[in-house]
Amino acid sequence: MPESFEAKVESQIERLKRSSGREIEKETAQKRIAWLAQNQPAVCQKAHPGPRQAFEALFFDYMGIPADELPVLSESADEIVWHSLNPCPTLAAVQQLGLDTRRVCRASYEKSTQAFISRLDPQLRFLRSYAEIRPYSGYCKEMIVRIDFDDMMRVAIEEAKVSKQQGNKGYGAVVVLGHEIIGKAHDTAVTEHDPSRHAEVNAIRQAVQAMGDSNLSGAILFSTCEPCPMCSSLAVWANLTSVVFGASIEETAAMGKSRIRISAKEIVERSPVMIEVIGGVLGEECRSLYE
Repeated sequence: MPESFEAKVESQIERLKRSSGREIEKETAQKRIAWLAQNQPAVCQKAHPGPRQAFEALFFDYMGIPADELPVLSESADEIVWHSLNPCPTLAAVQQLGLDTRRVCRASYEKSTQAFISRLDPQLRFLRSYAEIRPYSGYCKEMIVRIDFDDMMRVAIEEAKVSKQQGNKGYGAVVVLGHEIIGKAHDTAVTEHDPSRHAEVNAIRQAVQAMGDSNLSGAILFSTCEPCPMCSSLAVWANLTSVVFGASIEETAAMGKSRIRISAKEIVERSPVMIEVIGGVLGEECRSLYE
């Protein structure tokens, strides 16, 4: 017998009382990924599904929400935007507990939703408007967009070329939120006489200033080279959703570059936050920067 809405609300109230946002995030992501591992061939057979296929797989097939409760506002090959109007146990639980959906949903359900979508295609990105979210609005405005990883890495590569022209070490980084670049920089450690001025540090600093928020959940860091432990740790403290790089630490170390040989993935796995790490994007072009 299906669980009633009231029972779901009570269950969510207890969950919010006993668990932190990060615990709920991790638990929810694991549950969604496990379901998709069993059902993906049935719900999405395309090798590279679009925003529409990801939207339907998550909300129709996994969550079982009727289409009329998720009216689509606009749609293209690279984006789908909708309003969520469905009865939501989390919304009801948060209201009863006097909490803020902007905090709870961002902390618990943004990255866990992205974890599901990334298993379909990591270039698809889930975004939510925290200015248009219930109960502060009559709906929750959400979207799935496609980000071209190669295009973003090319922007980082151009930054790396500028770095070399200026007498620095040739690293470039970009921070992207949806279709918007919110940070773009190269390393300036040599010219600024400051060893902390790695490309990723400079780009993340730009991004938090642009957003007016040190929490960059939802954003992706693109870097021509795998972030060092310092930069990977900064990605953790900035709560980025993804780190995407071209050349790896091991590859550049083999070229004679001075590297601390601890991977970005190891830093993330030992951290308190959930960040996906993707390497090898335009790897050959990025490696050529350091030969």
